[in-house]
Amino acid sequence: IEGSEGGILDKGEAKKISEKIGYPVLIKAAGGGGGKGMKIVNNSEEFENLFLTAKSEAKKYFGNDEVYIEKFFQNPRHIEVQVLSGKNRTVHLYERDCSVQRRHQKLIEETPSPVLNYEIRKDLFMRTVNMVEKIGYEGAGTVEFIYEDGKFYFLEMNTRVQVEHPVTEVVTGIDIIKEQIHIAFTGETALKQNDIKPRGHAIECRINAENSETFIPSPGKIIEYHAPGGIGVRMDSHLYKDYVVPPYYDSLIAKVICRANDREDARARLERALDEMYILGIDTNLDMHRQLVNDPNFINGGVSINYLENINKDKG
Repeated sequence: IEGSEGGILDKGEAKKISEKIGYPVLIKAAGGGGGKGMKIVNNSEEFENLFLTAKSEAKKYFGNDEVYIEKFFQNPRHIEVQVLSGKNRTVHLYERDCSVQRRHQKLIEETPSPVLNYEIRKDLFMRTVNMVEKIGYEGAGTVEFIYEDGKFYFLEMNTRVQVEHPVTEVVTGIDIIKEQIHIAFTGETALKQNDIKPRGHAIECRINAENSETFIPSPGKIIEYHAPGGIGVRMDSHLYKDYVVPPYYDSLIAKVICRANDREDARARLERALDEMYILGIDTNLDMHRQLVNDPNFINGGVSINYLENINKDKG
């Protein structure tokens, strides 16, 4: 992605780079990710205030006020490739589409992506595996891309297991945590690319302890809790009745993952699972997920990472 070569502290240098790239640009923390501190600058008049705000938030969240400047994409998809890599080889576990986001925080992830074809996937996987092998990476990791107008742009590599790894596990049948430990112990991956054969489609919803309308965090005591179940439904959570959600950590409290033979069946299964689930005592974003999985644009697979922000703008 066109942008600065590294972290920047100087406002004048940052503005010069932004004007060379052309607005809109994205300012983001050099010392950390997760969407924290990201600012979209639409024109030069907005630049100074948003640059200083981004620096301040970067310092607060990560103890480092350096920022990157990058070209901002208008309606991109967020596509990522899961890899397992050892001294002997690197294998990919296919892609995930993480385009349903709010303020750069992923909310729904799925595999396979509804917008990629065979040729695009083949090229993407080849480039990803080559890159990971060349840097000599060992372990489980994810290479993330922006995808817009038929082109991929490298975003970052997460050198860890991600929240959304279960959708990959349920379609490949591979325990990513087990493989990560195996690589750490032996230095090699036991898998070969031909061993990895995905089956069906999976979608995951992140359930957060926050208000569906205001997104204000909602710590507190769980009065009643019911987790969905049944064939093709996986529930990852630490919740139980009388558990107290603390105010000190990330608001993620559960993940609902549903797999079926195709995307529509997986979506319908997820819809039923969300309707079956309830958490009483605190606010959650369950209602928002129930609306999203029934949104016509999501059903048709045509959602970019800016979709939710655009809906909120339309609402005023």
